Amino acid sequence: MSETFQFAFGGAISASVTPMREAGDAVDLEAIGPLVEHLAAAGVDGILALGTTGEGILLNTAERRRAADAFVRAGRRRLAVIVHCGAQTTAATMELAAHAAEVGAAAVAVIAPPYYAPDDAALVEHFAAAGRACAPLPFFIYEFAARSGYAVKPAVIEELRSRLPNLVGLKVSDSPWERFEPYLLDGLKVFVGPEALIHRGMAAGAVGAVSGLAAAFPEAVTEVVRRPTAAGAHRLGEIRDRVQRFPFQAALKHLLVRRGVPIEEHCRMPLRALNATEKVELDRLAEELLPVVAR
Repeated sequence: MSETFQFAFGGAISASVTPMREAGDAVDLEAIGPLVEHLAAAGVDGILALGTTGEGILLNTAERRRAADAFVRAGRRRLAVIVHCGAQTTAATMELAAHAAEVGAAAVAVIAPPYYAPDDAALVEHFAAAGRACAPLPFFIYEFAARSGYAVKPAVIEELRSRLPNLVGLKVSDSPWERFEPYLLDGLKVFVGPEALIHRGMAAGAVGAVSGLAAAFPEAVTEVVRRPTAAGAHRLGEIRDRVQRFPFQAALKHLLVRRGVPIEEHCRMPLRALNATEKVELDRLAEELLPVVAR
């Protein structure tokens, strides 16, 4: 723990991909180090490992533990590594959160469990159990209604503040602005998920961004986080729209390979790799975008 990078609770956080091998059937642990080195060299302040961009929910608990350990070891002394520990069950979420604390993560983030929609009382108990499992490590709620299937109400978060001394903030990926704004709660560190909202969110008090686009375009996102402008955020939103016309995780991995990062392009099923036509189209897009946003 003494060697762990101290999280400054702000800045540009890359929501990293997770390298895969064997056609996506196995996590490529050896590729995590070079990937983290690439992101560190690009200037990001930290990494969110095993989140939506990182396919974490598709991995079993043992895989997630091994991957979390590899990300934390690779980032040690250089980057804050936040580990996403949200899972389908409370028991699995607690196990992953406790493990992240044990291996020296800078913080834990947890999305609401997908598929079922627990009521407010159940959600409070779920998040409270997860937060206690990693205490005193900083704990973030990851709000993303489009992925969990429902929103975590601000009232639930307020209740959790009274129960969890280590609840320090939120990563909010909801959009448009009307869905994002209610989570800008006084006293909590809020990271913006939608790149197009970075400028507006930070002007209203958000402390930084946790960006999937920063997995492949870390320099561009870092520039906007450090010098937020409406034009910069709009440009990131345009890039996101163009990239996510393709299978998003596969597209990011393909772009990273183009940038010389030694990973393979596999994803965990049911996510898929790009087909030949998509690779040609994305290569054309990369020729336009990479010289501009990844200098």
